[in-house]
Amino acid sequence: MSPLAHTGRSMAVLAGLLLTAGVALAQPEPTDAQRQVATEVAESLRYGHYADVSLDDNWSRQAFGRYLDVLDGQRAFLTEQDVAEFLPLEEQIDDALLDGELSPFFALYQRYHERAEARFEWLLARLDEGLDFTYDGQQRLEVDREDAPWAESTQALDELWTRRLKNAALTLAISDQDDEQITTNLRQRYEGQLNRLRQTKPEDVFGLLMAAVTSTIDPHSEYLSPRQGESFDIQMRLSLEGIGALLQADGEYVKVSSLVPGGPAERAGVLEPADRIVGVGQEEGEMVNVVGMRLDEVVELIRGPKGSVVRLDVVPAQAVDMTRSKEVQITRDTVKLEDQAAQSEVIELERDDGTHRVGVITVPTFYVDFDAWQAGEEDYRSTTRDVAKEIESLQEQGIEGIVLDLRNNGGGALQEANSLIGLFIDRGPTVQVRDARGRISLYGDTETGAAYDGPLVVLVNRLSASASEIFAGAIQDYGRGLVVGTPTFGKGTVQTLNELSHGEIKLTRAKFYRISGESTQHRGVEPDIIFPSLIDPELIGESSLDNALDWDTVRSVQYREYGEPWRFLESLRDRHRQRTEAHPNFRYLEQQAELNRRMREETTSLSLNRELRQEEAEAQEAEQLALENQRREALGLEPLEEWIDARGEEDESGEEQEEEPVEQVQVQEAAQILLDYAQLESNFRFAHRD
Repeated sequence: MSPLAHTGRSMAVLAGLLLTAGVALAQPEPTDAQRQVATEVAESLRYGHYADVSLDDNWSRQAFGRYLDVLDGQRAFLTEQDVAEFLPLEEQIDDALLDGELSPFFALYQRYHERAEARFEWLLARLDEGLDFTYDGQQRLEVDREDAPWAESTQALDELWTRRLKNAALTLAISDQDDEQITTNLRQRYEGQLNRLRQTKPEDVFGLLMAAVTSTIDPHSEYLSPRQGESFDIQMRLSLEGIGALLQADGEYVKVSSLVPGGPAERAGVLEPADRIVGVGQEEGEMVNVVGMRLDEVVELIRGPKGSVVRLDVVPAQAVDMTRSKEVQITRDTVKLEDQAAQSEVIELERDDGTHRVGVITVPTFYVDFDAWQAGEEDYRSTTRDVAKEIESLQEQGIEGIVLDLRNNGGGALQEANSLIGLFIDRGPTVQVRDARGRISLYGDTETGAAYDGPLVVLVNRLSASASEIFAGAIQDYGRGLVVGTPTFGKGTVQTLNELSHGEIKLTRAKFYRISGESTQHRGVEPDIIFPSLIDPELIGESSLDNALDWDTVRSVQYREYGEPWRFLESLRDRHRQRTEAHPNFRYLEQQAELNRRMREETTSLSLNRELRQEEAEAQEAEQLALENQRREALGLEPLEEWIDARGEEDESGEEQEEEPVEQVQVQEAAQILLDYAQLESNFRFAHRD
């Protein structure tokens, strides 16, 4: 609970809080250092960014709109009149950056600050008066106001916030909290937001403005303050002691964007991409509501010493009502190289002609032990070296083919993607990189010979990104094997980190292209055979990010083809369809993905009628539960009473009863496709032999 929520505070503490508030309420002004670095950021964007950036009036209008989105993306604090008053700034951001004249944009922040502060005080006053909501009638609350018009008046915002307050109270009431608990929790939420607002410093205001400026160009370029730069360095060294999850802001909520391979969250199996975190607690003590809290503050709550436990209140990605949360526990730990190392296994598949053995190599990330490599150690660890050892081991076990599993592999060292491709081809180009000046560098494998030349399938999903997409794209272009799974992330850009006079700038400087000339940017890699996915591409992936750079092409390079998988795609897809149409897990995935899409499209507002709200939520959950239990019945498993219990289900021994359906069923089917491909290719060669 925030300090202001305690009635027994001392006068000394109160005086300190008032002093802090008084200082923060003063008109923020940019410092000389910020004026200088604004000019440096502008010059970096103009002359260093991959895109052809013109800081003109047209760009200024976009950046001004972006700044308003950064400040008040849900159109909940500023009025139409407020925005109109600052509209003359719309075409001035370019000149302001180049000249270092930032004061007018700090003044716009101050207007937002005043409106937000007044609004939180208004909410606290309503709580002081006592909540007397009746949850009947036909009122509804719009879920997403990103494209809504600005409110015509303060009275219109009062009406909006009355509904938002009513929704917040109703959400807690449905969670079985009494009036006193509801008031206490909401007071804690709004006092926390008000206190954080009052602690805003000029560096924070400058950071918001720079976030608008850089994200107008592309989502991966950003200004990092000295403090943010230090945090970024910690993350790059993977020495951060936490849960191993990458988080991003999503309106009032904090959303899981991806899980670090081998990290505590992935090992625990209790978090998934697009989950929303609404509360954070330590091993003991109260859960802190983090709705409306700044992303960096939520991250600070989640961080902690190795071996300690953090509790998270999580709303699953598939949940359509924020009342459907579940508390999970994760033991904090560091992510070690060993946790991310490639691993292999042999799976056996029964067919009419007997038992078949297929090797599966899982590659969580593209890694290299840089310290050992630079020290000249001969046995340093790397993805390529570890995969080569796994290939040798699998071949000794008599496998008929290899499935290389790149699901959830977000990339890593480019040199490793390049050299890993070399294990499966004789030699040749692997990827093209075009810089801001249009110059193209060609990377390739120069070593003669391949570690493995047998049947190959690459398994990918929406979280396969960057270096993973380079690998999958090259295997597909070479005809070296099949790519199966779901369309990949679409991260086809390269960023560099450059020092400024104050802070740093992460700048998109280059773009990846396949040897066929196609970019991996935005579209990702399209699999030869597509599997259903529970990851919504509208929520996760490059195409879901604002101002993502477009897909395009360059000239292809010369390369030899190792095979012609396209000859067999119609037959392969037909066999795949016949197997999966009757497979309970695949049917579940297809139906659940369609249900998720439909629910997202239909849920544009929330009822403020308690009975109707519960009926709508129960109807949606009944559909989800019916799908889950239909799958479980087909697999001979006990049905569930509640849909949310499907996540992290455990038996009496504490072990999960089964893997998530999306995990193992896709590996099994990828192996079946590999056997089909090997058979079809063998028959084709036999029929066309000389």
